Amino acid sequence: MANKRNFKKAIKAACSIIAGECFMAQEANQNEEWDSLVIDAALVQQEAVNRTSARFDKKRKDFANNKEYRKARRTFFKNMEKEVVEYMRQEVGDIAKRMNELRK
Repeated sequence: MANKRNFKKAIKAACSIIAGECFMAQEANQNEEWDSLVIDAALVQQEAVNRTSARFDKKRKDFANNKEYRKARRTFFKNMEKEVVEYMRQEVGDIAKRMNELRK
């Protein structure tokens, strides 16, 4: 993760693309289920951004030196990023399956 801001922008872009696809498909196929997919995409975005906003709860003085602090902080954010990516992968996959079922 380069930084949280860019990571959050990528999450928002992915969810807005999904919502846009749902709106386009809804025009062709009038089905109320598309609205629930848009809402689900928004909820996934909100949850992913909230998970990304987690703060490292330790202070620099809790460590023997700066190197240990930076290493622990990097590890914390790397694990957080992996968890959010896995969450997004699972939720977006579920939404995509539901989208494909509605297009049939």
